[in-house]
Amino acid sequence: MSMSPRPKRADDRSARSAAKPRVKVSDEARFFAGWLQRPLVMGAVSPSSKALGRAMAAFVPEGVGEDRAVLELGPGTGVVTQCLVDRGVPEKSLVLIEYSREFCVLLRARFPAAQVIEGDAYAPGPALEAAIAGRPLAATISSLPLFTKPDAKREAVIGGALERMGPGAPFIQFSYALTLPVKPARLGATVETSPWIKRNLPPARVLVYRSA
Repeated sequence: MSMSPRPKRADDRSARSAAKPRVKVSDEARFFAGWLQRPLVMGAVSPSSKALGRAMAAFVPEGVGEDRAVLELGPGTGVVTQCLVDRGVPEKSLVLIEYSREFCVLLRARFPAAQVIEGDAYAPGPALEAAIAGRPLAATISSLPLFTKPDAKREAVIGGALERMGPGAPFIQFSYALTLPVKPARLGATVETSPWIKRNLPPARVLVYRSA
């Protein structure tokens, strides 16, 4: 006697569906998708490596407290941001300006005490002043793709940050290029360069501008 197969029950299907592992979207995938949509805004196809992030964070003065602010331009998925926290910078001191709405959501979840501004780091407007709230700016860290912008915008973003900070405070930028994005003499500044960080794809170095 043949038996017809037992019809699939809805709860069987739901149980199997629940058993399927959820696919976690990696930061690399998020970054690459963002680059495909806005290559000139993103500048890079993958997040900075932890080695590069640590090298950038090392130039931030030690002992930054909540009474001072640290500004990060273009934090992306927060690799460098985490290195700043590991360096000892309090989350409440961090002011992050990010263009991508998706990355802003991610940053707010990962660094809930930080101030996250969704906007253009080249023209932050009054939102930046409100986030800093009159605190001295101890350092500015930038992952902006400066070479995708004209000279005037490069000078404005670095020069504007140096003007907000006290003498000697660092503007920290990474670069893949052999040349400087802005000659320091045009800003009345000095520049320090790190050795090439080969544990990054592609290799990069850290540039540190300071007002003279």
